[in-house]
Amino acid sequence: MKKSLVLTLGILIALVLVAVAFAGTATKLELKAGDEIYACNCGPECPCNTMARNPGMCTCGKDLVKAKVVQAEKGMVTLKGEGWKKDLTFKTQGKFACACGPECKCDTISQKAGKCTCGKDMKEVKETKKAG
Repeated sequence: MKKSLVLTLGILIALVLVAVAFAGTATKLELKAGDEIYACNCGPECPCNTMARNPGMCTCGKDLVKAKVVQAEKGMVTLKGEGWKKDLTFKTQGKFACACGPECKCDTISQKAGKCTCGKDMKEVKETKKAG
C-alpha cells in the first residue's frame, strides 16, 4: 500500500512539473493592432513566418526587424516592418515555438524549426484535438 502511494505521488509530481515547464511556452501570439513585435525580414517568399517579442534572428538566418501590427484577424496579423516596401501577413500560430519555459518572455514562434531569439531550440507544436 505504501509503495503504491509513493509511486502515485511521484507520478503526479512529475506530471505537474511537465505541465509547469510547458505552461510558459507560447505557441500562439495574441496580438492586436498597434502592438510591436519582431518579425522575419525575408519577404513574402519566405515560409518561416518567424515572430518574437525580442530582437534576434529568424529561423532562416536573417535578422528580425521591429514591426507594428496594422491589422489583426483570427490566426493572422498584417505587419508594417521597418524598411519594408509593403505590409506582410504572418500566422499567429507557430508550427514551432520556443520551449524555454515561463521564466523566458521571448515568445518566439515560427513555421520552420530552428533557434528562438533566446538561443534555445524551438520545439514542434503538437496540436490537440478537441472532443466533440
